[in-house]
Amino acid sequence: MTDDRVYPASKPPAIVGGGAPTTNPTFPANKAQLYNANRPAYRPPAGRRRTSHTRGCCCRCCCWTVFVIILLLLIVAAASAVVYLIYRPQRPSFTVSELKISTLNFTSAVRLTTAISLSVIARNPNKNVGFIYDVTDITLYKASTGGDDDVVIGKGTIAAFSHGKKNTTTLRSTIGSPPDELDEISAGKLKGDLKAKKAVAIKIVLNSKVKVKMGALKTPKSGIRVTCEGIKVVAPTGKKATTATTSAAKCKVDPRFKIWKITF
Repeated sequence: MTDDRVYPASKPPAIVGGGAPTTNPTFPANKAQLYNANRPAYRPPAGRRRTSHTRGCCCRCCCWTVFVIILLLLIVAAASAVVYLIYRPQRPSFTVSELKISTLNFTSAVRLTTAISLSVIARNPNKNVGFIYDVTDITLYKASTGGDDDVVIGKGTIAAFSHGKKNTTTLRSTIGSPPDELDEISAGKLKGDLKAKKAVAIKIVLNSKVKVKMGALKTPKSGIRVTCEGIKVVAPTGKKATTATTSAAKCKVDPRFKIWKITF
């Protein structure tokens, strides 16, 4: 019968001085160490999905906003086209019928005194469209030449009025002195024309606000400007008023109607 026991080949070396051995004994790794030996450290995932989701929502909102705006513009354009085809609106026309100057002189070096009577004919060519005007402000200028600024020689107003369909209305106003004094250069030029009894070129500007009435529909108030040029007049030297030449006068109408904002 043989002995199966294994004996060490030699004894471990003794440590000089009787101290403890310098190396620690090794033990086999436990299961937790074996399973987690190569596993990387846990890191929370970055928030990429949330950012991309937010961007997607913003893009969709922008697309829908643009789509709604385009749709509204198309609806407004279609409605405006239908209104135009039904009513065929045309601009009103204005003509200066008479302009008489009773007073146009200087009471001081830069203070101008003015008394002018003005008549303007307003025509509405529309069969189904009417106009409702606010108070109209009138400004008379001495028309300049060579690119100089116009000189204000008078101010006035026309009362509010309604302009019916296919209607012609005569508007009258009295133009008074300008509210401000003239500058020395403008006053000097105007004085020279008056002393030389030269014909003074006059420009008339009317500013107002108007509503357009089409059947039961009314638009909000919009600005309108009428500019009349080609008028010449000689200042009176006595008590008798002088009448301006208006045969070559032409009036330009610049309306800014907001047809797309129709109210009932």
